[in-house]
Amino acid sequence: MTLILSNEDVSRLLTMPDCITGLEIAYRELAEGRGVSRTRSDTYAPTSRDDALYCLKSMDGIAPHLGVGAVRINSDILTWPQDGGSTRRVKAPAAPNARYVGLVLLFSTETGEPLAIFPDGVVQRLRVGAANGLAVKYLARADAKVAGLLGTGWQAGAQAMAAVAVRDIEVLRCYSPNQARREAFATEMTTQLGIEVQPVKTPEAAVDGADIVMCATNTIDPVFFAQWMAPGMHVSAVTRRELGRDVIDRADRVFLHTPAETPINTLSAGVVLPELEKGKGWRVTQAVDFAKLPLLTDLIAGRATGRATQDEITCFINNLGLGYQFAVTGALLYAKAKATGAGRDLPTDWFTETEHP
Repeated sequence: MTLILSNEDVSRLLTMPDCITGLEIAYRELAEGRGVSRTRSDTYAPTSRDDALYCLKSMDGIAPHLGVGAVRINSDILTWPQDGGSTRRVKAPAAPNARYVGLVLLFSTETGEPLAIFPDGVVQRLRVGAANGLAVKYLARADAKVAGLLGTGWQAGAQAMAAVAVRDIEVLRCYSPNQARREAFATEMTTQLGIEVQPVKTPEAAVDGADIVMCATNTIDPVFFAQWMAPGMHVSAVTRRELGRDVIDRADRVFLHTPAETPINTLSAGVVLPELEKGKGWRVTQAVDFAKLPLLTDLIAGRATGRATQDEITCFINNLGLGYQFAVTGALLYAKAKATGAGRDLPTDWFTETEHP
């Protein structure tokens, strides 16, 4: 049987500590070359909306130690609205009933059969948070107590959860240009995390005096700058476009999530992608030699040196996600679902065939 799970199932079964622990173990396999992950592919074409593009995104990876492979697929209507002088990348819930389309397919490496199918929304949030949380665990000062968060959306919540999971954070200050949103976020996360989460009026107020600064926005313009950096600080970002080149130049140690500089971008004739414009999106840190920067997996596997002194400024850029993350978190989810009877079984024959493909 093939297990069908919902986002509600994922939220109930997977925790941030689960994902951090699972990825920490798995990233050693990836560092050794036994685990494999394909670079994300984004294919763009026009759609009926003048202000949008259609994007078909996919990534995949195999975790041999867990006996699984996974493919993540997104079918998106993308827009790039202006907000407070910045350009944001925003997915439109254009599917029937105002819904998004993102799926993960989990396969057995022993039989090839599909083990599970589930939406990517919750699990992708957890795996991004977990990766940045691992960077905090290995790079932030052990005595870090104050965190600053730029962004108060879906991804920002996972960043807060991850920081609290690996450090004894006492105060978290959050900023977004939307006052109502940042205040609601602070109230929600104070209750969820059991620490003081303070909404602040400027990004400077969020980062001033912070031991850890985490960026979690959907802008394609930089949101954090070198003049805000202080000795002993750890800085992280969920995309490379959030940090300017000056931040990377000033940091004492910089780690990447993957050596790939950009997704494999394939554009239909005549399509102009805002994130490929000069000084924006994938071009923000274009002059950085990514090939010379160590990876988070190397750090976890002991092949790269992390923080050496209390005063060093460390930086982690979650420049691209990995299909491998979905294999690992998918295996954790599948095991918990089978153990608790969660989800709905469908005949595997519906997803397999007798004809040679």
